[in-house]
Amino acid sequence: MAAAKNKLLAAAVVLVAFLATTTSSGAWRIPAEVVDEYAAPLIHMLRPLASSGGHLGRSAGVPCDSWRFAVETNNARDWRTVPEHCEWYVGNYMMGGHYAEDSKAVVDEAVAYAESLNLTGTGKEVWVFDVDETTLSNLPYYAKHGFGAEPFNSKAFGDYAKEANAPALPETLRLFNRLKSLGIKPVILTGRREDKREATAKNLERAGYYGYEKLLVKPQDARVSSMVFKAGERKKLEDAGYIIVGNIGDQWTDILGAPEGARTFKLPDPMYYVG
Repeated sequence: MAAAKNKLLAAAVVLVAFLATTTSSGAWRIPAEVVDEYAAPLIHMLRPLASSGGHLGRSAGVPCDSWRFAVETNNARDWRTVPEHCEWYVGNYMMGGHYAEDSKAVVDEAVAYAESLNLTGTGKEVWVFDVDETTLSNLPYYAKHGFGAEPFNSKAFGDYAKEANAPALPETLRLFNRLKSLGIKPVILTGRREDKREATAKNLERAGYYGYEKLLVKPQDARVSSMVFKAGERKKLEDAGYIIVGNIGDQWTDILGAPEGARTFKLPDPMYYVG
């Protein structure tokens, strides 16, 4: 009986603190000291109130977490910007730890798969990596541009990309290094154009990506979709005798389109859509 009363008291403390505390934007939060002591068994009950299921979702009829789910499952397509009412939600997701946790979950699966492979020993096995939001993170740019809620500005992003200062996504770098230790050669395949090749190579090196087999960029005058271009480049790799054992990207267009590779992995990215 005493244990039950203690649990009820803990729940009441969390709920009272929850209801009494808001951020400047009106979004509910739970004080860290309360979370640390009580919330482990309770947070799953409170999270629907604390995230987009609350006022963010009601403002447009679709909760932002449901919208993000539709994006990640490739059900929401051809959208141009993050819904205005979801800017805070996407920013919180990207910067608040959830994005890093989701990325880790993907890479944990990719590493386990890679470690299970029986390699031929010929050195022809490769793993294809995308660049933006896969090997490199553009959060420094998107944090200043509404986390995708602002219309994409190709010139502004191009200027940013040419600075070659984007950080690595830590989980992807972990996968990259593990693959090399296993004897699987990374291939970098990006939709960035030829005029960004030098800056991209410099940025990859600065971020810790060394020893990849190839850096494949889109020709400057190419007029094909990202999916068609990347599928064509993977076909060229196979025609040259390479075996694509894995393929990872943040967009469905990075990993769809035959030949896709023996197995594909999709990293999270609710900030933009590439068709």
